[in-house]
Amino acid sequence: MKKLMLGLFIAFGLSACSLGNDDVYKDCGTYKEVVFNGFPLLCNYSVKTLTDTPSAVAIGTQETMDKVFTKHSNTCPVASDPAIDFTKNALIGIFSGKKPSSGYEIKIASIVENSCEIIVNYFEKEPATGETTTPSATYPSDFVLIPKTSKPIYFNKTVESGDYIVIGSFGATNTFFQLNEYNYLKFQGVTTDQYEFSQYKNTATIKRGEFTLFLKTVPTEILNLKGQSKTYGDPDSQDQGGVYFQLRQGKDITRISIDNLDTNDQSAEVKAFKKAIQDKITALK
Repeated sequence: MKKLMLGLFIAFGLSACSLGNDDVYKDCGTYKEVVFNGFPLLCNYSVKTLTDTPSAVAIGTQETMDKVFTKHSNTCPVASDPAIDFTKNALIGIFSGKKPSSGYEIKIASIVENSCEIIVNYFEKEPATGETTTPSATYPSDFVLIPKTSKPIYFNKTVESGDYIVIGSFGATNTFFQLNEYNYLKFQGVTTDQYEFSQYKNTATIKRGEFTLFLKTVPTEILNLKGQSKTYGDPDSQDQGGVYFQLRQGKDITRISIDNLDTNDQSAEVKAFKKAIQDKITALK
């Protein structure tokens, strides 16, 4: 397995690397999962120096944070707390480097550790066939928080699908999850009708196959919408509420809202699917 060494957290400052070198490493026992939390850093910070080549950072102090990023007012529709407690956490950031258009992504899929090292598994996505892109330079990145550590960190590039499903319930309280093939995410503080999920913090759980498994429950009626949006009934968040479903497959993103009340426009298959969403949310809580 290729691993790309980031380096020791010396005095818990900043370490950085190119994501293009192999290093010899030793086996230090059985790996276990590391709990990590997605962090919408770019809502409140900008990178001071964007590099054209892939790189990574690990930051363990506010002083180092201020050297790498510039803090600014929140630019996302829903504000979140930008503070990081560096007595408990470290910030991990990965950067794809310069890309020629929109449609590129880099994502952290899982993090594991053994007795002497941490491995961050990540993947990259290119624009899907037929996807509409903007022909201007982009710099894809991803940021997560992990528990404070003194272990060296390695980066391992994997191959994963960028397709995903989001399911949620909204009303008196809101609960939203993203199902990927490699993990699932629980979003924090989702506001009804503000469904740009990159702006929300999340907690990741490593579990393979959630996307494929739940995709089997989606009725043909909804699969055939392919990139469209549709609302069944009148799911008012101030009244009875409803459930939300979002599917990205290739270039298409399909968005569905379904009233919690059974309405005339809900077929038997849609009603059954609504129940499947509700049951899955309950199971993941």
